[in-house]
Amino acid sequence: MLIATYLVSALAAALALWALWFTVVDRAVVLRQLVLGAAVEVAMLAQMVVGAVGLVSGHRLVDGVTFWGYQVVALLLLPGAALWAVAERTRWSSAVLLGAALTILVMQARVWQVWSA
Repeated sequence: MLIATYLVSALAAALALWALWFTVVDRAVVLRQLVLGAAVEVAMLAQMVVGAVGLVSGHRLVDGVTFWGYQVVALLLLPGAALWAVAERTRWSSAVLLGAALTILVMQARVWQVWSA
C-alpha cells in the first residue's frame, strides 16, 4: 500500500505544481493537465484495488469507513475539478485544479495513517 500511496502522491504533487504555475502566470487549464489528472485517477483506482486485496488477505483496519471514505472522495475530486476547468476558461480553473490536487495530497497522508494504524 505504501508504494501505491507514494505513486498517487507523486502524481498529485506534479499536478499541483503544474497547476500552481498556471495559476501564477494567469493561464487556464490545458488538456495535458487533465491527462495527468486522469493518470492520478488511474493510480487511485489501483490503490483501491491494492487496499481491497490487502483487506481480503488479512490486513485489519481500525476504521474501514474512514479509509474507504477518503478513497472514494479523493476519487471524485479530480473529475469535479476537470468539469470546472472545462467550463471556466480562466486562471481560476488552474486554481481549482490546484486545490483538488493539494486536497488529494492531504487525503493520501490520511489514507496512509488509517491504513498503518
